[in-house]
Amino acid sequence: MGGFFGVASKNDCMLDVFFGVDYHSHLGTRRGGLAAYDKEVGLQREIHNIENSPFRTKFENIFDEMKGTSAIGCISDSDPQPLLIRSSLGTYAICIVGRINNAEELIERYFTVSGGHFDAMTGGKINSTELVAAMISQKNDFAEGIRFVQDSVKGTASILILKDDGSIIAARDKVGRLPVLMGKGEDGYCVSFESFAYKKLGYEDERELGPGEIVEITPDGITQLSPPGDEMKICAFLWSYYGYPNSNYEGVNVEVMRYRNGRIMARNDMESKKAENIDYVCGVPDSGTPHAIGYANERHIQFARPFIKYTPTWPRSFMPANQKERNKVAKMKQIPVHELIQDKNLLFVDDSIVRGTQLKETVDFLYENGAKAVHMRSACPPIMYGCKYLNFSSAKNEMELIARRVIVELEGEEGLKYADEYSNFKTERGQALRNAICEKFQFDSLEFQSLDGIIEAIGIEPCKLCTYCWNGKE
Repeated sequence: MGGFFGVASKNDCMLDVFFGVDYHSHLGTRRGGLAAYDKEVGLQREIHNIENSPFRTKFENIFDEMKGTSAIGCISDSDPQPLLIRSSLGTYAICIVGRINNAEELIERYFTVSGGHFDAMTGGKINSTELVAAMISQKNDFAEGIRFVQDSVKGTASILILKDDGSIIAARDKVGRLPVLMGKGEDGYCVSFESFAYKKLGYEDERELGPGEIVEITPDGITQLSPPGDEMKICAFLWSYYGYPNSNYEGVNVEVMRYRNGRIMARNDMESKKAENIDYVCGVPDSGTPHAIGYANERHIQFARPFIKYTPTWPRSFMPANQKERNKVAKMKQIPVHELIQDKNLLFVDDSIVRGTQLKETVDFLYENGAKAVHMRSACPPIMYGCKYLNFSSAKNEMELIARRVIVELEGEEGLKYADEYSNFKTERGQALRNAICEKFQFDSLEFQSLDGIIEAIGIEPCKLCTYCWNGKE
């Protein structure tokens, strides 16, 4: 994943952009970068590796090194950015958020048209941001170039550009899978992935860009360069998992949605009389917690935290790349509250069950500390398909997905034809999936939120939501 933030202001804006980008740290763990425009200095840029240190520790001296009345920045889980580009359209800084699945095809097409070249990384890989910049530069102006990118990319690309006159161009991806919001302050305007980031800095909501919409931002106003399209497919997983609790997307707050989602799951359990005699309802921290609060409130069962994560030395976003080390660190972070575990029937709600690796460690940890029973609820449906549009999961292939892997174990590749049945707890296949996962992880019971349930919790028309990872429908 990743996120970006930018400001066009009448005064120096580096402090706002520093904190605005830092507030996107939950969306990426690899690279952080800033670019700024100052009338005397021109365009400047700084990029740092943030794999083992938070963004702010790497950029805390930025105020001595850069200045500007306009600036953009990003947190990235992929390539270093922003990049500084000099082209026929002028000199500019650019960063993107998304995923380009047909990069090799686009690179070869570019070579055919231009005969140019790219700066290659180890193995010949090309920085996706540089590829997008090269495509934009093939056209007569930025708006035309960005529309060319939107029409050509298979995947997702939201784009932020800082021009050499201090104006900022912002573009939401073609079908709006990711949010792009704008705020208004006393000295100018900002653009952001997360709405809470600019509200905390004193900006007020201006508006949210529509799918594929392109705008140019100056301290004095916002000019539309290209109108939004009619189709929207915003990622539904935003609300369940990786969106920040304080943020709003398409007018729907993340935290409020999660409470509502938990209540819907609780009603389903009460109707089917599942998981009776529960002592405590608990959330798998952090994003599982609000779903669990909603569940506990609806069922009138006490909410509790049987273990606390120790994060001062290992913040959530900064985990080792090696899976064995990740599992060890995850276990070391969990500090039990024995009085809330010993001989207790516990029901946990997690935001999702993707691979299940760390969840298995958590359940083992609970039993080791004396839990009598552990029931598990997933706040979203079984994840059957690897996302083709974003990089929110660290799964390298679809067989790492626990639901998909269990289906193949039960019925072979043929079983994947019945993924819809396996998602539905009311079917024989649905029960077989849940029983098999329970056996693997030693759950006393397992249930997933239904697709209809999560759509109800979000409250947006189903046709405007991307639910590909759950039902494979584009």
